[in-house]
Amino acid sequence: MNDAPDSGETGGEPAVRSEWEATAPTRRETVPALEEILNEPFKVLDHGFVRVVDYMGSDNAIVQAARVSYGKGTKRSSTDAALIRYLLRHRHTTPFEMCEIKLHIKLPIFVARQWIRHRTANVNEYSARYSKMDREYYIPDPEHLQALLEERNRQRREREAWPDLFEPRQPEEPATLAAQSDMNRQGREGRLTAAEVHDSLSRLDWVSSRTYGVYKNLLNEDEDGEKIREDRSGIARELARSVLPVNYYTQFYWKC
Repeated sequence: MNDAPDSGETGGEPAVRSEWEATAPTRRETVPALEEILNEPFKVLDHGFVRVVDYMGSDNAIVQAARVSYGKGTKRSSTDAALIRYLLRHRHTTPFEMCEIKLHIKLPIFVARQWIRHRTANVNEYSARYSKMDREYYIPDPEHLQALLEERNRQRREREAWPDLFEPRQPEEPATLAAQSDMNRQGREGRLTAAEVHDSLSRLDWVSSRTYGVYKNLLNEDEDGEKIREDRSGIARELARSVLPVNYYTQFYWKC
């Protein structure tokens, strides 16, 4: 993954958008469904988005590679569809590599790090080493917190109903706000009260906002990018970024 300077593009600048909206003739095959949504951001979470910025290939590219041919000829589309299903069913994945798609994604850092673990792509990410971070961080929706807990409870009930399918239960730990789930090392069990939800979200917001203030102070900059004190210099961005939590947003281009 490259760690290169980023232009700060967020998917909505008028100058950039005018370039997207300009049309030009092409001799390559296009996919109408992708052309319809090309460069249009789809909102994700509170500040994130996903958008398709480019692609190459179509179903025809897959079946051509599978048949080692140079055109679809007289083959019917139903036959092409059957071949694609066959390739999927038997896990013949090489023909699918004839197609590529490039996405522009804005997401919390902790999600990006999990995503990168499953790397099958070329990636170029926004660099806080060279660029300044915005005050944009992820705060979970209260309903999302409850949905996660309800899913943990469903898994627990399933485990209790079929004990022979799971490993022996671990000794229970004291019940706290961050109590460990006995079946999922990344979760907790039980249902949060309204007070717990409010307290948790307030703490997340407070810490996230305060650390951004520390970040800007280390850079010796105010919210407008002006120097706070003329008699001192800020530290390097690559060091200042270390205080920001992983719920802050990053961006990357992902091609696979």
